[in-house]
Amino acid sequence: MEAIAKLNNCPTSPRKMRLVVDLIRGERVEKALSILKFTNKEAAIKVEKLLLSAIKNWEAKNDGARPEESQLFVKTIMVDGGRQLKRLRPAPQGRGYRIRKRSNHVTLIVDSKNTETTQN
Repeated sequence: MEAIAKLNNCPTSPRKMRLVVDLIRGERVEKALSILKFTNKEAAIKVEKLLLSAIKNWEAKNDGARPEESQLFVKTIMVDGGRQLKRLRPAPQGRGYRIRKRSNHVTLIVDSKNTETTQN
């Protein structure tokens, strides 16, 4: 049984978020949490919170099952570009340079490797 957690309109660029997300793709949940805890990036804090939310969603779906015993792992995690806020910055000779303030959407799916315990 898998559980999904989504983070929409996170105000960091998708490129910076993908650097953090690539560290935990396919890892076990316990290892992924420790990787995120010691990663020195702002995006790691938001992904760690999202991973904890996905674990809680999995616990809500599977009554009585513990995530440690069912070997939860990060099945899928993807970062998509969100909306862009377009701003103008003053430039020389009366011009204006466009600044694109990017945001992203993160989708995280956790699943258990023990399928026989979730079917009982």
